[in-house]
Amino acid sequence: MKAPEHDPRRLDVERFASAEQQLEGHWPLPGMHRLVEACHAEARPAATDLVQWRVSAERRRVGGGESHAWLKLGLDTQLKLTCQRCLGPVDTPLQFEHWFHFVAGEEQAAALDADADEDVLASTRALDLHQLAEDELLLALPLVPRHEACPNPLPASPVDPALEATAAANPFAVLAGLRWRAH
Repeated sequence: MKAPEHDPRRLDVERFASAEQQLEGHWPLPGMHRLVEACHAEARPAATDLVQWRVSAERRRVGGGESHAWLKLGLDTQLKLTCQRCLGPVDTPLQFEHWFHFVAGEEQAAALDADADEDVLASTRALDLHQLAEDELLLALPLVPRHEACPNPLPASPVDPALEATAAANPFAVLAGLRWRAH
């Protein structure tokens, strides 16, 4: 007997977990539009840039009660984000692996999610793994992407020579000079 096919764009979570199957593949990175927007403007992903994904599922009993579907999602990709020091592109590997616990409805998911280490979601017959993967990669982005050592020296900020000489004599005189220039 042939194993049932599972569509990662419309995954029946309960059926997939009951079958305890695994899926894996890749998606072109440019198809994740929100993630592409986070990339450096001059280093957008090419059609050959991919997100590798893998998913497995199982059923587990929680606290001796009924069994629930659990889904493990793993993701690997590399983006070129904007370095917050030099503003150039910085290669940023993203790796994600996380368990999701599926329950009967939104109310139960909301009640359990606050106390759980894993994400608790309402079970669905049409989970879009592509969208879930993009959401999780967006959440995995570093807050301040930067090079360990920027490849190009940072440009010096322009300084008014008159202000620089005044600042050496009296740092507060610079503020007074700026205040009078503003009027």
